[in-house]
Amino acid sequence: MNPKLRALLAVGAELSRGIGLRAKIRQARKDNDRLVMADAIVTVLGLITGVALAVREVRKAERE
Repeated sequence: MNPKLRALLAVGAELSRGIGLRAKIRQARKDNDRLVMADAIVTVLGLITGVALAVREVRKAERE
């Protein structure tokens, strides 16, 4: 598979994870559940890192 296409798919996968995470954060706020909120925050940080890594791969593939 083309490295650029693979990296773009990775970006899409990470962003789709964010959609479900948004509902989790809303529910945690509604329920005032700090543990679920902490889990969501850690997950967001991982998502940001995943997107950053995928974007870096896209840029790297464009240079090649």
